[in-house]
Amino acid sequence: MAKRKAKSVEHSKKYETIKHYYDAGLWCAARVRAVVAHGWITPDEFKEITGHEYEVTK
Repeated sequence: MAKRKAKSVEHSKKYETIKHYYDAGLWCAARVRAVVAHGWITPDEFKEITGHEYEVTK
């Protein structure tokens, strides 16, 4: 029986770095939200990293 290869999820180029900063406590959710606005990660990736829905703040 052949093993199935798990599907890998494609993330933005900077996803792993930003996730590391957030997990290490170097960045807060507001900082991660700011990089979504710059296009570094997607709103869905923001939710993966922080556990919160992405909402645009003023």
